[in-house]
Amino acid sequence: MSATQAAVTVAVVVLGTVLTRFLPYALVPRGRQTPPFLRYLGAALAPAVFGLLVVYCLRNVSLTGGSHGIPEAAALLVVWATYAWKRQMILSMAAGTAVYMLLVQLVFAS
Repeated sequence: MSATQAAVTVAVVVLGTVLTRFLPYALVPRGRQTPPFLRYLGAALAPAVFGLLVVYCLRNVSLTGGSHGIPEAAALLVVWATYAWKRQMILSMAAGTAVYMLLVQLVFAS
């Protein structure tokens, strides 16, 4: 990547970040009620992203070879149980990741 391409890339990333941070405040100024569509997006996007993350993480799991999906299943169970217990998405993801990494590195190491 040339210096010009790198500069353009950084500028686009900065612009995207600034727009996503400040656009909501420009669309809904203080004192105005948030439109129903934006409230819906606020409620629906987090679970949708979490579901997409699960699908992405499980896309290459083979039940017929290797560890037969045991580390992935255990991590999913930990994520589900932790979320059911504490209702904290970040804690659930961190616990599931820790369990998965421990199993892959210590138990199912090749």
